Amino acid sequence: MSLNEARFHDLVDATQENLEDIFDNCDLDVDVENSAGILTVKFENGKALIFSRQAPLLQLWLAAPNGGFHFDYDEKRSAWKCDKSDELLSEMVERLTREHAGAELEFEEI
Repeated sequence: MSLNEARFHDLVDATQENLEDIFDNCDLDVDVENSAGILTVKFENGKALIFSRQAPLLQLWLAAPNGGFHFDYDEKRSAWKCDKSDELLSEMVERLTREHAGAELEFEEI
């Protein structure tokens, strides 16, 4: 199945909802805000992860303290994959949460 714009928006919505649930239900002191399709996760130390959709490119973008990353949806893996490093979004968010909040969280659901 090719990724059309409606499916793209459904996938981004589901991904952002899963991320929000994981952060809301963890023991970390984080502020989570989802507004106008942009999910912002702010850690206690002020660092943030910002997830936004880029519909014209059918990409999910992640802005992090160490840079910006663009993810394409990989239908075969049913996962978002970085267009530069091939790292999965779940792997990157786990790594960034460990680096910026010192916490081990699992993001297999995203």
